[in-house]
Amino acid sequence: MEPNMTIPARTALPRRLSRAQLVISYLPAAAAAAATAMRLLPGASASRLPSPLLSLPRGRPRCVPASSSACRAASSSAAGAGDGGARKPWLFVGLGNPGKVYQGTRHNVGFEMIDVIAEAEGIPLSSMQFKAMVGKGRIGDAPIMLAKPQTFMNASGESVGQLVSYFKIPLNQVIVMYDDLDLPFAKLRLLPKGGHGGHNGMRSIINHLKQSRDFPRLRIGIGRPPGKMDPANFVLRPFTKKEQEELDFAFHRGLEAVRIMVFEGFNKSATYVNTSQSSEMLNR
Repeated sequence: MEPNMTIPARTALPRRLSRAQLVISYLPAAAAAAATAMRLLPGASASRLPSPLLSLPRGRPRCVPASSSACRAASSSAAGAGDGGARKPWLFVGLGNPGKVYQGTRHNVGFEMIDVIAEAEGIPLSSMQFKAMVGKGRIGDAPIMLAKPQTFMNASGESVGQLVSYFKIPLNQVIVMYDDLDLPFAKLRLLPKGGHGGHNGMRSIINHLKQSRDFPRLRIGIGRPPGKMDPANFVLRPFTKKEQEELDFAFHRGLEAVRIMVFEGFNKSATYVNTSQSSEMLNR
């Protein structure tokens, strides 16, 4: 029998910072000055910034509504939606393959996205439950579970199905994060439901959720393989330094999307991710 979910108390969260503030706050003074100068140049863009500006650290300030009462109201509403007000946790699942040989490869961007959330929100993945590394904590007042199935990609549903069933998590609060060959590199798409799109990890999850496709997913673009390379080999390739820098920005947007989802709901989070505004903010 798995233990009941316990949620540790959280301390007060710092105020929300803009994306520009987040970038500059982590830079040395000289780099910050360079970032300011870039904003003053006509046609300046994030892609032209030197690489230190692109490598965002994983621990980032949390974003919260303007007041603690607003925070409680927003997170309580989101967590209890459709379930009679019961505080069911949000379950964020990242897909990947366990083992050092797969670390830093394209097929494991779901794992990396979960690692970013875990570090930023102080939620360690400290237990093994239902064949997954699991972390439990809060974002604001909302209970959160983070999971990285250790079953290997093609059997991810074995873990996810058991987590959803045991903790009785509504499917609209189960968000799966995974790599997508059909999206341009480092682009994100947040969808409320859908099929597996040929992704074996998603296929397994749908099978173990009684063929239900009605759960949100965050697709993380890894691009198409070059030339005639076999996609099966491409997804196991590591990232170049430049690609990792681009991916860090994508992970940052994904982290912000998670916070918006918890505080303000799925629709606002999807608008943030799926419109051009989210990428344009990087150029301000």
